[in-house]
Amino acid sequence: MEYISTRGKVEPIGFIDAILMGLANDGGLLVPKNIPQLSADTLQSWSKLSYSELALEIFSLFVNNEIPRDELKQLVDESYATFRDEAVTPVKRLSDDTYVLELFHGPTFAFKDIALQFLGNLYSYVSRKTNSIIHILGATSGDTGASAIEGVRGKEGIRICILHPHQKVSKVQELQMTTVNDANVLNLSVEGTFDDCQRIIKELFADVEFKHRYHLRAINSINIARILAQTVYYFYAYFQLPQEHQAAKVNFSVPTGNFGDIFAGYLAQKMGLPINKLILATNENNILEKFVQEGVYQPGEFRGTYSPSMDIQVASNFERYLFYLYGEDAAAVNAIMEQFKAEGRVVIPADKLKTVQADFAAYGVKNEECLDTISDYHAKYEYLLDPHTACGVAAADKLGADGEVTVSLSTAHPAKFDESIRLRGIAQTYPEQIQALFDKPQFQKVVGGSNDEIKDELVKFF
Repeated sequence: MEYISTRGKVEPIGFIDAILMGLANDGGLLVPKNIPQLSADTLQSWSKLSYSELALEIFSLFVNNEIPRDELKQLVDESYATFRDEAVTPVKRLSDDTYVLELFHGPTFAFKDIALQFLGNLYSYVSRKTNSIIHILGATSGDTGASAIEGVRGKEGIRICILHPHQKVSKVQELQMTTVNDANVLNLSVEGTFDDCQRIIKELFADVEFKHRYHLRAINSINIARILAQTVYYFYAYFQLPQEHQAAKVNFSVPTGNFGDIFAGYLAQKMGLPINKLILATNENNILEKFVQEGVYQPGEFRGTYSPSMDIQVASNFERYLFYLYGEDAAAVNAIMEQFKAEGRVVIPADKLKTVQADFAAYGVKNEECLDTISDYHAKYEYLLDPHTACGVAAADKLGADGEVTVSLSTAHPAKFDESIRLRGIAQTYPEQIQALFDKPQFQKVVGGSNDEIKDELVKFF
């Protein structure tokens, strides 16, 4: 297994080099050179595996023996031993045709833990094996930062700096990041939006000389290891469905901001998982919905919503999908991304739009509709959705059809977004770990949104 850039100007590299490179040195994103194809017999043999056993089988396809199997197994087992539910990602049935895949049982109560517990352990493994320094730089719209910090805090050979948009994440998300007082952790609160934070990250990683001098490594979903780790729970969720529902048309509805989580589902589908429909759920920052419906990818006016982790205009994983949409033609992708940089929009032809609409359905959930869904499901099923999961469930209700079963990805514990839930008069009890955050001091620095300011802080920290 080798990894190539979506822009075609990086020689094929192995798995460890790919996770260390993060963003490809030509500015593109790394993807597997070949996607493993799974037979029905293989899927059947995997169907009774535990989550960790399944993760080991899937990771083995992409690691290509660069990590000995017994050591890879240890990494996987350590990564998922921290989860509060034995199933790691349990599936809960809400109605005859609606399931919720709970992805929030990790240390920070968000789906990002599933990939970042593994990636944190993987970076620590590589640092020990190669006696190398790893400086992690990431941006977060809320959940990635806390999960990444939790994955590497206190670990030798690793330092981590996380950028988050100042006062544009939930209070619990902010506290999960900024109450960490380990010497290897730096939180920068950036005056701007998540898109500003993400742009800074991509531009600093594109500065190859700076990247190499300061040993910068990526923790955002530009890192291919994040995507690979997230494919596992699509397989696991499918296997947890009753036999009669596995035989039906199975959809996955995915709350989507940066396109990474739904791209993991697209990759699982291309590997052979029989997914009927990938439903792309957005909020009022609905650039991806417009792309699926109209074939135009163009950032609009930023809108603050009740689902802040999806308040994203420029989806960093979108380029990976373009690579496959254009038949793995790196030159075409390179030209499109140059056009996007120059003009701020991408328009695809009618034949490509037809392919997009075969790959995805999409629905943008309005603010009040999100809260209505929380209220309705709490009243009807006594099940409390966080506002991001509510967007996924609302899209599933809108786009599901008779004879189909839909699994909605529940991306965060509702306690992380109590501000939104309280608007509908619903009271909840915080888990003990979250309640304890409110009594802790915070450690963060507010900075402007320029590359130079961030560089200055990184040089002092690293």
